[in-house]
Amino acid sequence: MTVSEFKNYFREQLSELYTPSESEELFYIFAKDILNKDKFEIRRLENLEPEISQQSAFYNHLLQLKLGKPYQQILGESEFFGLKFFVNEHVLIPRPETEEMLELAIGKISNLKSQTLNLKILDIGTGSGIIPIVLKKHFPNAEISAIDYSEKALEVARKNAEFQQTDINFIHQNYLENKLMATYDVIISNPPYIGIDEVHEISDSVKDFEPHSALFSPTSDALIFYRKIAEDAQKHLSEKGMIFLEINQKLGRETLQLFKDFPESKLVKDLSGNDRFVFAANQSFNPSRI
Repeated sequence: MTVSEFKNYFREQLSELYTPSESEELFYIFAKDILNKDKFEIRRLENLEPEISQQSAFYNHLLQLKLGKPYQQILGESEFFGLKFFVNEHVLIPRPETEEMLELAIGKISNLKSQTLNLKILDIGTGSGIIPIVLKKHFPNAEISAIDYSEKALEVARKNAEFQQTDINFIHQNYLENKLMATYDVIISNPPYIGIDEVHEISDSVKDFEPHSALFSPTSDALIFYRKIAEDAQKHLSEKGMIFLEINQKLGRETLQLFKDFPESKLVKDLSGNDRFVFAANQSFNPSRI
């Protein structure tokens, strides 16, 4: 089977799961990995017949796609903030919304950095380590710690930190059952925030292949992590410290209410217009700059 025939075969076999354009894009993603050529080179080689081992790889990847497995898990990697990160079934696949939160955080932390010599940053529920690693890339002198309940997730995070040559203090800990001991200039988190009553709204490709502990609140209270973060921040956020949280879009006002006692607290929308982030700080900012 030629490259062109494989492309058509992908489109045909995935017709019940993806649109033709999505199927074609998936084909090019896998073709780049298998043939080690970019999309433009592949288009010039459509009459090429891949080697037997390469054909087997195409069939294997297609079979996993038909089962609903995310392509990032099939490849074992994902791109986030322009960087390569390893992923597997023990960590969430990075989402664009988290990139948006980091863009917000980097902009605000840059201002704080000019006021604080040695930044201390804490990421709660780090998963694959994407948040602390990106922050370390932008603030190499910062002391960054990252907590996660899952040792399997932390194995991935450590692998990513080593690959990206970043020094992160990873902590294996159940955040909900432990107390913070240090004071931080930045607390950032994308914790599990999907409520039990929302399980039916989540696609099978997410529920079947991504870790439930990173997706769903561990109790009937979908805001349990945010309540503890708000409480901890009262004692463990520095004088000019800031908080950045990715949140459940359905619970924006309720989440913001937990941070009403901070000098500054604001609900921030994502690019799709959904209530997606809470920003809070121990000092007031010009609202037009958020």
